[in-house]
Amino acid sequence: MTDFSFDIVGFDLDGTLFDTSADLTRAVNHALSLAGRPPLHVETVKPMVGRGSRHMLAEGLRVSGGCDEAALAELLPELLAFYEANISEGTVPYPGMLDALDALAARGVRIGIVTNKLHSLADKLVRELGLSHRFEVLLGGDSLGPGQAKPSPALIHAMIERLGGGRAAFVGDSIYDVGAAHAAGIPAIAVSFGFLMQPVDELGADAIIHHFDELVPTLERLG
Repeated sequence: MTDFSFDIVGFDLDGTLFDTSADLTRAVNHALSLAGRPPLHVETVKPMVGRGSRHMLAEGLRVSGGCDEAALAELLPELLAFYEANISEGTVPYPGMLDALDALAARGVRIGIVTNKLHSLADKLVRELGLSHRFEVLLGGDSLGPGQAKPSPALIHAMIERLGGGRAAFVGDSIYDVGAAHAAGIPAIAVSFGFLMQPVDELGADAIIHHFDELVPTLERLG
């Protein structure tokens, strides 16, 4: 064990660890096609990611012609089934991510994922990418029941508890990530390369990184 300032570092998944935009966009467009809607460009879908699949589909319906509860209820299972079947085809880690995880592990840091993605989908994705061994804890938006997804701090508290406690920081790309981290009483680092819904400097994070090479130096500075 080193004298590194953080015992635990948690990460959001979509738009933070992995660029999942191609697969998410294909799933949204599959659902929209069933409703006779035009496909959306990946850059249109990216800001819809972060609050779970239902929100993403609702936004996709809204911008492509209008959303109603009946269409949402009918199409959500279709989106989820398509996404699950094609979950890792176009998904890639962001540059430098694996090296950053190695650097954290070398410092004795325990690493977890807290995502608003359904746990079953997040787990399947990480397993198909061959990276399950990199993360000691993975919590999805449904892991603690309704109403506990980010920006609630509940999942981050659970991650810290399951990783044995200690000083923690959280890395994400959305206001939900920053809000959850701050509500949990820990620093938030925002990535500028994620699925941003607003300018990264408006998220209120304690620090911003533009590449994963900057993560460990940023944590050292925050510590």
